[in-house]
Amino acid sequence: MRRNIRWRVLLVLAVVGFSIWSAWPLQEKIQLGLDLQGGMHLVLRVDTTNLPEKARADAAERALEVVRNRIDEFGVKEPSIQQQGEDRILIQLPGITDRERALTLIGQTAHLEFKLVSDDPSLIQQALTGTVPDEYELLYDDKSPLLVHKQAALTGDRLVDARMAFNSSRFNEPYVGIEFNGEGAKEFAALTAANVGRRLAIVLDGKIKSAPVINEAIPSGHAQITGSFTVDSASDLSIVLRSGALPAPLVVEEERTVGPSLGSDSIEYGIRATLLGGLLVVVFMTLYYLFCGILADIALFLNLVIILGCMAAFNATLTLPGIAGIILTIGMAVDANVLIYERIREELHLGKTLQGAVDNGYKRAFLTILDSNLTTLVSAVILFWLGTGPVRGFAITLTIGLFSSMFTALTVTHVLFDMALSSGKLTKLTMMQLFKEPKLDYMRVRKCFYLISSSIIIGSIFFFFIRGEKNLSVEFAGGSAQEFYFQPGVPVEQVRGTLKEIGLENATIQQVGDDRHLLIRSGKGSFEAIQKKLESTFSDRKIEVLKVENIGPVVSKELKRNAVWALFLSLLGICAYVAFRFEWRFGLAAIVALLHDVIIAIGAVSLSGREMSVTVVAAVLTIAGYSINDTIVIFDRIRENIRLLKKLSFKDLVNLSVNQTMSRTILTSLTVFLVVLCLYFVGGEVINDFAFTMMVGLISGSYSTIFIASPLVVDWKK
Repeated sequence: MRRNIRWRVLLVLAVVGFSIWSAWPLQEKIQLGLDLQGGMHLVLRVDTTNLPEKARADAAERALEVVRNRIDEFGVKEPSIQQQGEDRILIQLPGITDRERALTLIGQTAHLEFKLVSDDPSLIQQALTGTVPDEYELLYDDKSPLLVHKQAALTGDRLVDARMAFNSSRFNEPYVGIEFNGEGAKEFAALTAANVGRRLAIVLDGKIKSAPVINEAIPSGHAQITGSFTVDSASDLSIVLRSGALPAPLVVEEERTVGPSLGSDSIEYGIRATLLGGLLVVVFMTLYYLFCGILADIALFLNLVIILGCMAAFNATLTLPGIAGIILTIGMAVDANVLIYERIREELHLGKTLQGAVDNGYKRAFLTILDSNLTTLVSAVILFWLGTGPVRGFAITLTIGLFSSMFTALTVTHVLFDMALSSGKLTKLTMMQLFKEPKLDYMRVRKCFYLISSSIIIGSIFFFFIRGEKNLSVEFAGGSAQEFYFQPGVPVEQVRGTLKEIGLENATIQQVGDDRHLLIRSGKGSFEAIQKKLESTFSDRKIEVLKVENIGPVVSKELKRNAVWALFLSLLGICAYVAFRFEWRFGLAAIVALLHDVIIAIGAVSLSGREMSVTVVAAVLTIAGYSINDTIVIFDRIRENIRLLKKLSFKDLVNLSVNQTMSRTILTSLTVFLVVLCLYFVGGEVINDFAFTMMVGLISGSYSTIFIASPLVVDWKK
């Protein structure tokens, strides 16, 4: 063995061993995101508008504790509850299926009051005609209006306990039994003793729950809240009363609910796409590079092990975009291996020994691999910084995958090569070469491609602006989107006519795959009305809610702003890095090529009738990273040839560099495209838009690298 191979073998074994130890058992160490297991994602705003200035300071913190106590009592497994900014609370509830019950439990203010009911018939009649006496207010129970004193005789802040129980004398109806503390018990005893024969209204959040007649003084400090309770509603009311009232109302700014069936489908589709994409890459690499391909396949497998191990070590959550990030990493990891193997092939053609060709191949490919991965890392970091939820999951897996693929490509395969060479059994390398180095003059026709690209870009921008607001998903436009599953299916026009009856004729309805899956977009807060109407109209069908999204105007504006900033900062960061590593003209040429790819991808999304969502923005930023990978490979070869071929004109030198790297461009694009193709056809509907955008970007990125970025460097030489 060579001198330094032992410590590298130990390093590889240590990294892989740690990853296996960290990730095992996988189902216990890797948490699934809500999009994979179903559940609710909520962003609530603590509305302090009507609070005194002094009480506003810690309202969010107090509300957070109340909400946490309610959710803990509700029994949600592994909830996530945290304060976000000054007045927001972020809540994630895995496995929740009854969204309406959860929203009521979390958002109910639970301000409990005991108010005496007026027994003066004339005052009641006066209030019913529209003139309510100053010291009274007209409230309603389930049956009739009651005139009650504005001033509460007792409030719920004296409570120490609230429990659901069953009334044996009334057909075991559920009720909520409450208990006052010592001071409250005295006040309640005095109140009931002084008002025997009168009705006492128990008011919760401005609505009368019950108004029993006081038959005698109640010194025990116990009372009952009765009404039309189910077991669940009585249990939930006891929870909110025990946890205390909220200091201020909570406003739902953002809601994303994924049904359990859609979550399980996402897991199935994601795993299927991963396995198929990985298998295609393994088969291709084995057939094309033979022995070298087998080494690359081993590296890809270890790459997956390391990614899962690092995710477990960092307690990261696996989301569906995260699975997409892993699949994409598998495809992009091939890029590093292709770069190395093509370099080794070139060294062998120059007459180097096998050991020398391997060493020089890794040495010459290192900087190119480093540059291309660091530029993709820029996009991943910005995605994590400005992204939310699943998009952050994508950024995390992509970042881990970038470091992991560099390690496996540069260290693991090199170690395996050296071990094979040291054993004396590897004396010759055989690789297929379907794409021999062409000798095409790309620079001669560059102005023609400038014209073609300009036309496509103008068309993309024109169509995007013509389509207007229809380009934006509810994340960016605000509003509500719900996906329903009908069994059997139902025609779109029939659903449109049904919604017209409740004043939602402007709702957007579209099929997702077939007539059993319908996506309905409408104004924020209209979901309950839509669900109720559909269930009553199509009572002969099974109707399941697969997904609900409610985005308020404030959140949609923030998401839109963050998306724009993410694109701008990503492009700026990539430009600055390329300019630093090469020259400013290289950086500017790269930016033009990136803008070319971004605009075409967005135009394709618009032209296909899809919507710009946070996931699509993630795909666009990934395209930027991938496109710059291609560009940097050519730029790196140009820089190398400038030193080696000083007598060649710059135009011919750029042309030669493009031809020399063409094989790598085609191979990498092909392998990544195979993986994204699996995402598109097998990955399921949730990730379909991401995969579509990526496919367009891969084609556009390969094209712009050859026909836009490289020619611009020639035209901007001075």
